[in-house]
Parts: sequence; C-alpha cells; structure tokens
Amino acid sequence: MIASVRGVVAAIAPDSAVIEVGGVGLQVQCAPGTLANLKAGAEARLATSMVVREDSLTLYGFADDDEKHLFELLQTASGVGPRLAQAVLAVHQPETVRRAIAGGDLATLTRVPGIGKKGAERMVLELRDKIGALPAADGVPAGLLNGAWQDQVRQGVLALGWSAAQADQAVAAVAESIDGEVPPVPMLLRQAIRLLGKAR
Repeated sequence: MIASVRGVVAAIAPDSAVIEVGGVGLQVQCAPGTLANLKAGAEARLATSMVVREDSLTLYGFADDDEKHLFELLQTASGVGPRLAQAVLAVHQPETVRRAIAGGDLATLTRVPGIGKKGAERMVLELRDKIGALPAADGVPAGLLNGAWQDQVRQGVLALGWSAAQADQAVAAVAESIDGEVPPVPMLLRQAIRLLGKAR
C-alpha cells in the first residue's frame, strides 16, 4: 500500500491533485482544504490511503496522518465509503468529527452532505467506542458534551427506580442549571436525585 507521497505538484483539479514522484504522476483525490494548501510547481507531502476496488485503484490524500487515520476509521462504520468519509473531512476538522462522534452530536454530523439522522446515529453507535474519550478545549471529556451526559444521568435515574417521565424531567432541570463548564456525571446524577427527592 502507498502510505504517503512526496513530490512536485504537477496539477491541481477541483477534487484532486497530480503529484509527480520519480517521473510518475500520481492522481490523488483530496478534500478542498487539502488542495488549498498545495501549489502547482512546489513540492508537497501527502499522507495517503489507497482504496482498492475490482475496477479501480484510488489514492486519497490528506494534509497529515491524523486526517488519514480518521478517514480509514470512518469507513469501518456501516454505509460509509471513501467518498462519504472524505466529505466528512471536507466539512469538519478531525477534532470536530471525533468530538461529534464521542459526544453523540448528530447535528454536527448531519451537516455533511449524504449523512442523514439515521446515518449519523449509526456512526455514533459503531464508532464511539473506537474514538474513545477526548479532552475538550476546556478540559471536560468530550463524552460529557453534546448530550452524552444526559443519557448517562437518565440511565442512572431509571436504575434507581424512577419513571422515564421523571428521569426526563430531572435531566431537563439539571441541563437548565448548567452554566458554562459541564460538571462530572456523578455530580449531575446527585443533582438529579436531589431534584426528584424534592418533587416527591
């Protein structure tokens, strides 16, 4: 497999570039953001991932290895092929994609053309464990952002014997009380239990 290419940029098209390596011009499919950093006649290095099909060999190029690894990881989800994986990286930065998956942020994922709500839910379900917990910009694990903590608190409340309606009510009340940084889930769960205790 071709893991990377380095050479002179011979040509740039709307969705690809030709990198000349040892006298051979390699056509590399790239997202607009990657192409924007290339300059015809200048040397460039692209991390690459080769997709082998029965009737084609396609080389996809990325600004760095992080983008490449995420491109390959995205394709392990059902219904995600190389073109859709590249579309994800064309719309979002890798860190944004990881946070969206780890935090169950469907709105961010569905901004990508070709990904609907069901597709986004499937990506979260199948890739969340592979992505792992990520530190957020403010130091809060990404799993506590974008709705993931609500699910954990709701499940905790249900496990303690309250009804689904009561659990939803408590989660909504806790969410309204959060101002800025999201506290740890155990603290949020204790707050929900206190609210439910007062309601009894």
